[in-house]
Amino acid sequence: MKWESFHTWVIIVSLMFVLVACNSDDEASEEENSDGATNMSVFIAENGEMDLETNSFTEFAENKFDINFDFQKTGYDSSAAKEKRQISLASGDYPEVFFLVDWVDRFAPSEVLKYGKQGALIPLNGLIEEHAPNLSKVLEERDSFRKIATAPDGNIYSIPGLEECFHCTWPNKLWLNTDWLNELGLEEPTTHNELKEVLTAFKEQDPNGNGEQDELPLSGSAASPNHSVIPILMNGFIYDDAQTRLLVNNGEVSFAANTPEWKEGLEYIRSLYEDGLIDPGAFTQNRDAFIQLGNNADAVILGAAASQHPWEFIDNENHPAFDAIEPLQGPKHQYATYNYPVTNGGSFAITNKASEEVQVKAIELLDYMFTIDGMIRAHIGVEGEDWVAPEEGDVAINEKIEPNVKLLHPEEPTNNNWSAAAQYFQPREFRDGQVQAEDIYTDEGFERRLQEATYLYEGKEPEEKFPFWAAWYPEEVQDEYSTLETNIMDNVEQSAVQFITGELSLENDWDDYVAGLESLGIDRYVEINQEAYDNYLNED
Repeated sequence: MKWESFHTWVIIVSLMFVLVACNSDDEASEEENSDGATNMSVFIAENGEMDLETNSFTEFAENKFDINFDFQKTGYDSSAAKEKRQISLASGDYPEVFFLVDWVDRFAPSEVLKYGKQGALIPLNGLIEEHAPNLSKVLEERDSFRKIATAPDGNIYSIPGLEECFHCTWPNKLWLNTDWLNELGLEEPTTHNELKEVLTAFKEQDPNGNGEQDELPLSGSAASPNHSVIPILMNGFIYDDAQTRLLVNNGEVSFAANTPEWKEGLEYIRSLYEDGLIDPGAFTQNRDAFIQLGNNADAVILGAAASQHPWEFIDNENHPAFDAIEPLQGPKHQYATYNYPVTNGGSFAITNKASEEVQVKAIELLDYMFTIDGMIRAHIGVEGEDWVAPEEGDVAINEKIEPNVKLLHPEEPTNNNWSAAAQYFQPREFRDGQVQAEDIYTDEGFERRLQEATYLYEGKEPEEKFPFWAAWYPEEVQDEYSTLETNIMDNVEQSAVQFITGELSLENDWDDYVAGLESLGIDRYVEINQEAYDNYLNED
């Protein structure tokens, strides 16, 4: 009897604690919402030049959308940002909304499907239809973007940024030291044979004038497909997308890196290497080593570089020496590597922790960023401090269209925007309209320089291309495909370098290489990608 009384007393006391706790939570919630605003927890990247708590766009968005932000911040270090995001999801301690930076960390397509199926990321279709007219219009008008955002089950779980960077669309360019070209009285090369002659002159005729044969005719980096010398040189023999090594012809997907044309391309690159015209570091060095090579302290020693733009391999002082040249006319083709600069997966997402009210306000905030005015305010900043309207005589980087904004470059950061975390809507027509200095060799004219360089590459890709930027793979084949892709791409890259450097013989080892790809499952790799391509074409 005494035990029963004691047990009853424990239950009553426990209930009292629960009620007190609930009341305390309610009071805290009421206190936090005393201004009537909606609390919203947001996982977001903050660069070193901003303070999100005092940021003027934070204040603007809170006032406009009646929100109180609770930021869970990460920096721009890719590995650290990815680790923090993945730990938050694995532990269950994740926020209501994600605003990621695409090129720092993003939801991969496999993660979108995984967390979407688990329910951690909620479908956005209904919210977009009801509360995001601007985003709805973009999805309707841009077929590629809609396919990129839409998972195989028909749901949109995450939104990528529509950043239609023109110069990023043809990222693999060859930049030639035109100071050296002029010094030696040479013409710009247009074919593979002419390039070999120019590189040979760079090596042998002391174009930097220091009396030493220290010139490196051609280099690149192993850090990125955009820095690889292989696609630049291979595209005259067979199309190299630098990613999947897939081809499409009349709707049929095939593999490029086991064909006679690929072998022929390797033979040419091998001939350059044998003659000492390709820097061996091009196949091993990281970004830091690449730019140190370009910035050699004693003298400029670099003759040509494979890169998206000069600042990836040389500093501001010396970059005017380098100009992009047209894709080389090879024995069969004059292709340029194409890469639509928007990739599936995404950077914006709403989780199952968000109330209906938070969901609506989050999608409305994103929808604001999918307007030109909203993008300018969120991503660029305040008129008069971060940008100004164009003046009479200002010229857009695409000289055929009307200029829209002139970016300012204040010495001290203004803390007026969310920077890349709000980079959701920059269609090509907007980027093309930005004002830049007409001297392309100044920092202020650098974007115009990239624009003009890319005109040389625009439209030189095959009519049919495998859309790796928008290819979704069903969940049931993802593990299999990931293994196939990793093993096959590693084998192709490693073998290509070994054939070029002579560790493998194209005469004696080629058949074994082809057989090795077959044993790694190249047929299945192509089969899965054929299905992904067919699904891409058949999406409504």
